Amino acid sequence: MKVFEGVDGGFDVPSPVLTIGTFDGVHIGHQKIIARLNEEARKMGGESALFTFYPHPRMVLYPDSTSLRLLQTREEKIAKLDRIGLQNMLIYPFTKEFSRLTATEFVRDILVNKMGVKKIVIGYDHQFGKNREGGLDFLRDVSDIYGFEVIEIPAQDIDDVNVSSSKIRKALQSGDVETAKKYLSEPYELNGIVVHGESLGKTLGYPTANLDLQSKLKLIPKDGVYAVEVELPSGDLKMGMVNIGRKPTVSDKDQQSIEVHLLDYEGNLYDQALRLKFHKYVREEQKFESVTELIHQINIDEKKVRAYFSALASA
Repeated sequence: MKVFEGVDGGFDVPSPVLTIGTFDGVHIGHQKIIARLNEEARKMGGESALFTFYPHPRMVLYPDSTSLRLLQTREEKIAKLDRIGLQNMLIYPFTKEFSRLTATEFVRDILVNKMGVKKIVIGYDHQFGKNREGGLDFLRDVSDIYGFEVIEIPAQDIDDVNVSSSKIRKALQSGDVETAKKYLSEPYELNGIVVHGESLGKTLGYPTANLDLQSKLKLIPKDGVYAVEVELPSGDLKMGMVNIGRKPTVSDKDQQSIEVHLLDYEGNLYDQALRLKFHKYVREEQKFESVTELIHQINIDEKKVRAYFSALASA
């Protein structure tokens, strides 16, 4: 997949078949649109393309808001779009000036004059441009003027999928990583660097890697214990169990941490990049009366995690 940063450096794509959107998560609804893009591009000997934005529009339009949480970092989105077969991705710098463009200016000056769009594939309810004045009907009205074709993703096709980025966020915030996995067509991911923590896990017999996510906008699932796969920098996958929360039994710091224990693994992970893939919610985080009780519970958690992955492997 080719990635373009804006259009001023040149968008050299033959007969682009385009869709527009933030595509946070690149869920199964988004994947259906990408599949249609590729189908239409093959028909005309062109290439599929996504016009998306960075930073997220809400960060620019509502800079004082702290509620925005994203399903993907920019790098995660690029990687997933590449995996599912998108051919071109244009990341346009979202600014207040850009937000003031009318739908006509956006289509004429950017999509047509700078990108040479030949087809636009768009959902029935997608809106764009100043005051969200652009949409399916607008594109149909101006398509003959600017020489492109409009392909609608019908309401039924999108509604049949019955998924949205907001539904996935709600699922993750309640710990329902299995629903998120279904909607995303793969496990939800957290990517980060292993940093030094308090080394409390070693004293419990379960050494953990303390993960620093780098991105402050990434949505973190509900506090609790999860069964995860851990991808190492080598590409190897290990079973793991991760605790998200405040570690109330062994720490009095009210500070959220993400600590993962890799099963059947020994080695130094400091400063390495890990990818956590969330498969199942095991239990809520809780405060135990003693460290002995905590260790007993972790033993039970480990058995559940091993049983889960054993069943998954044999399914």
